[in-house]
Amino acid sequence: MTSPAPSGSRGSADRVVPDGSVRVRGAREHNLKGVDVDIPRDALVVFTGVSGSGKSSLAFGTLYAEAQRRYFESVAPYARRLIHQIGAPKVEEITGLPPAVALEQRRSAPTSRSSVGTVTTLSNSLRMLFSRAGDYPEGAERLDSDAFSPNTAAGACPACHGLGRVHEVTEESLVPDPALSIRDGAISAWPGAWQGKNLRDILAALGHDVDRPWRELPQADRDWILFTDEQPVVTVHPVRDAERIQRPYQGTYMSARRYVLHTYADSKSTSLRARAERHLVHRPCAECGGRRLRPEALAVTFAGHDIARLAALPLSALADLLRKETDGDGAAATLSRDLVARIEVLTELGLGYLGIDRPTPTLSAGELQRLRLATQLRSGLFGVVYVLDEPSAGLHPADGEALLTVLDRLKGAGNSLFVVEHHMDVVRRADWIVDVGPQAGEHGGQVLYSGPPAGLADVPESATRRFLFPGPAEGRAPSRTPREPSGVLRLRGVTRHNLRDVDADVPLGVFTAVTGVSGSGKSTLVGDVLAGTVAAHLEQEELPFAAEGLEAVHRLVRVDQKPIGRTPRSNLATYTGLFDAVRKVFAATDEARSRGYTVGRFSFNVQAGRCEVCQGEGFVAVELLFLPGAYAPCTACEGARYNPETLEVAYRGRNIADVLAMTVDAAAEFLADVPAALRSLRTLQDVGLGYLRLGQPATELSGGEAQRIKLAAELQRAHRGHTLYVLDEPTTGLHPADTEVLLRQLHGLVDAGNSVVVVEHDMSVVAGADRVVDLGPGGGTEGGRVVAAGTPAQVAAVAGSATAGYLARCLKS
Repeated sequence: MTSPAPSGSRGSADRVVPDGSVRVRGAREHNLKGVDVDIPRDALVVFTGVSGSGKSSLAFGTLYAEAQRRYFESVAPYARRLIHQIGAPKVEEITGLPPAVALEQRRSAPTSRSSVGTVTTLSNSLRMLFSRAGDYPEGAERLDSDAFSPNTAAGACPACHGLGRVHEVTEESLVPDPALSIRDGAISAWPGAWQGKNLRDILAALGHDVDRPWRELPQADRDWILFTDEQPVVTVHPVRDAERIQRPYQGTYMSARRYVLHTYADSKSTSLRARAERHLVHRPCAECGGRRLRPEALAVTFAGHDIARLAALPLSALADLLRKETDGDGAAATLSRDLVARIEVLTELGLGYLGIDRPTPTLSAGELQRLRLATQLRSGLFGVVYVLDEPSAGLHPADGEALLTVLDRLKGAGNSLFVVEHHMDVVRRADWIVDVGPQAGEHGGQVLYSGPPAGLADVPESATRRFLFPGPAEGRAPSRTPREPSGVLRLRGVTRHNLRDVDADVPLGVFTAVTGVSGSGKSTLVGDVLAGTVAAHLEQEELPFAAEGLEAVHRLVRVDQKPIGRTPRSNLATYTGLFDAVRKVFAATDEARSRGYTVGRFSFNVQAGRCEVCQGEGFVAVELLFLPGAYAPCTACEGARYNPETLEVAYRGRNIADVLAMTVDAAAEFLADVPAALRSLRTLQDVGLGYLRLGQPATELSGGEAQRIKLAAELQRAHRGHTLYVLDEPTTGLHPADTEVLLRQLHGLVDAGNSVVVVEHDMSVVAGADRVVDLGPGGGTEGGRVVAAGTPAQVAAVAGSATAGYLARCLKS
């Protein structure tokens, strides 16, 4: 049939939309402007557009949200009550929508008990294999599968509770310099400022010599000071000084060990926990040898190995071992065949380097999404819509073809694929494109094109068009002479994870891209080794790895993709500090002064001004018994965060909630005469985040957006000296047009005399770098070596590099 040109979708009249399409009418979720669009089913449909254009609002916020709402309505009255709280998408009508499964890039909760095996359920099958077909010691009783799980009471090692490691402190970790006295800071594990002085004064009151070098104190005294569980209370008489008189007080002593373990386990401060962790010694559990299980479970073997050994193997190696056990009809053969078949899907997606016991917090968002994708491929679902969020994120081009093959298999099984994607190789393989734009935020929200990929070439308003169909001078890596390094940072003999005795040279004063297939060791080399060594040097601590050239670096900035907060209370405005300037503006208004409102009144964290129903969050948590919890707008303030009295104060006709609802671009115009706010807003625009709302909750931000917010917060500060900027895939979640904006900022940092090192898969970024360090040749045990290093052109000519061919094509395009 022929689809008429719907409002919000240009030039659709001459395109044939297959029968049985999904029809969307009047979609107004977030920035969508009454979008009407027809989308074919049983096809690979890619949603494109610049970051913030509205493509995710259409794919996830409208289509998937409506499918989820319909599912809830079908199950139970209790679920229908919950759905009313969560809210339906803002759309007039959607027809032809099948059930939907969303595969988003959500990072896992930071728990060491969640692993590759639990996400994929491979661990369940492996435990069943050992329970049913394992080789038991003579006379031993057969164990249930739960006995092979470190996450159950039946299986967990009682000494480490199934964690495999114990956290300890030693005298050396708590007192690194025994030549110092307690007054001079010998116990470096103690807190700083007043709390540390308090503990020192308590020790003095208890009769300990705080001015004698630590090494000269009796061992019994040293052990008590560091390790006692006693908490004596004494009267402390502070030394009087000329500026203030301090009265005697009752002080409670806490040993250094107790303080470190308490802070590490319970503190909500990331910096305090990180500081405490530096004084911990992490050791394998002596009882289970780090294998997490009881002796009875570890005594059972299969193919000569215990379950901990098999769970630690790379998936590709585990599959090779199990293939030898697949002949026959017994339990061993049947379970082995099932495991091999499921593992093959994961290796096909480039994840064969992972082990079943790999903790999920150590995985990237892209790796997690591909794990879930592989699980869905084996689920046997038919007739559903899979809504995917950038499945190519974190994927080396060498692994891209395998991803597309898996997507084709899902489609071939009778399903529809709605994919939000920025990678042009994936876009070119689409059956249908829905291009949203033309720009971000309030300047987007329109469907510019809906049809086969070739037709986008005739839509000049599309920001995607020039990258999908590059002209002679478009879509090409910048042609410029690479900068010459001002120095070099040499790492020697590095052994960590899959890096084995690696020597790596990181040039300074240039833009360096570190490349390699997934699992090749990039994040280990850059995030752990390079950044960790520089940080230790700057903090004057013992270097974890041998290194030369560190004296040239005066400051380190690590910009990762971890969330800027885990609740809606955290947002862009508070993280960057610009909200302080906004609150001062409102507190300075005549209305605020007449009411006696101070700056604190305009904080949603202060009781006087906030909505008490949601405690200033603007959202309330909705707990679902059978699904992950969700946040719903507060019914009292409707998401405004403040009470009615606070919202009566206006600045230029807008209240404080109105300003939080503005995009960065809109706020830059509204607050153009507020220098303290404008500086932050301009920096956010410079890194391509003009479309985000000031009050956008941290829970709604992608990892890439969180990373760019952190970068903006750093860029707005004035710094001196040579700074090393370390970034982990900074282009994740960015449209190629936005990548250009971000790269201008990063190259500007280098032009200002700094060094930038990025882990990156985008070949256009790599081609524009000054130097490339390529790891590989494969992932896991097949990687961990420096395969090539040099200028992009030099690396592109190295035969043994998995990156070389893709980089060469990018340089020639």
